[in-house]
Amino acid sequence: MTAPDHHHDHDHATTSERRLLWAFVLTSITLVVEAAGGWISGSLALLADAGHMFVDAFALLLAFLGAYFARRPADDKRSFGYARLEVLVGYTNALFQFVLVAWIVIEAIGRFARPEPILSGTMLIIAVVGLLVNLFVLRVLGGHDHDDLNAAGARLHVLGDLLGSVGAVTAALLIRWQGWLWADPAFSILVSLLILNSAWKLLKRSAHILLEGTPDGVDTAQVALAAKQGEGIVDVHHVHVWQLAGGRRLATLHARLAEEADAQTALVQVQTILRERFQIVHATVQIERRDCAHEDCGRHAHDDHDHAHDSAHAH
Repeated sequence: MTAPDHHHDHDHATTSERRLLWAFVLTSITLVVEAAGGWISGSLALLADAGHMFVDAFALLLAFLGAYFARRPADDKRSFGYARLEVLVGYTNALFQFVLVAWIVIEAIGRFARPEPILSGTMLIIAVVGLLVNLFVLRVLGGHDHDDLNAAGARLHVLGDLLGSVGAVTAALLIRWQGWLWADPAFSILVSLLILNSAWKLLKRSAHILLEGTPDGVDTAQVALAAKQGEGIVDVHHVHVWQLAGGRRLATLHARLAEEADAQTALVQVQTILRERFQIVHATVQIERRDCAHEDCGRHAHDDHDHAHDSAHAH
């Protein structure tokens, strides 16, 4: 990787961190305003949105810290660096959302049984302010990157805030124009269900990576077939593909060569195939010269070509 690539990646990471920090500051200010407005007006929708924004402010702070520490270099204890922090942050963010949804639903059920008076004018003003701020924060965070779980988690929280603000505005209008006090808890539950769906998707994806699951769209059998196309390779087995973090795919495999095959040529070809066809940026290839009879047979492979390792990263 060339120096300009390093510079570009550093600038991109710094920009992402700056956006997350701005989002955290704006969300923190707005949650204080919404909490005060919800308390004064008696609106559960506003209080729920403020509670959601409190969790989100903390989540955005975690996302900022995750992005910052993910740039730290590898060390003796963490040979792959800190990149997986983004997955841990995404997983934690999703869990926070489940706790929040449970609290909102319990409070809403209580409101259905015991409706309370609401100052719809105050509720409407605060809800509109929250809606505008959430739109701005979503713009600050930028577009969607499917492979960046850290940013995806942050956008999920802000999108949930945006939906909460829309629900609060709608509930305030219905209460003001129709006197429907039930609209406040009803919209709180509706927004909670929308948040729950997105949180579940993020939780599943983060957990899949943490459990070393095969990346979406990758079939290990197809990886083995493709790698076998390398010159002099007669068999490929023990294939494992996983993700270090969103978008960073890694693999290990055993490749058995014909007696006359050149190990270095085969190694380079396998690594090239994995990068170009499956976007696997880091591959460890075990070169063997005879049949693999059991799991540990790689230890007994030819001494001259016992283990080959590619540490180059493709971008």
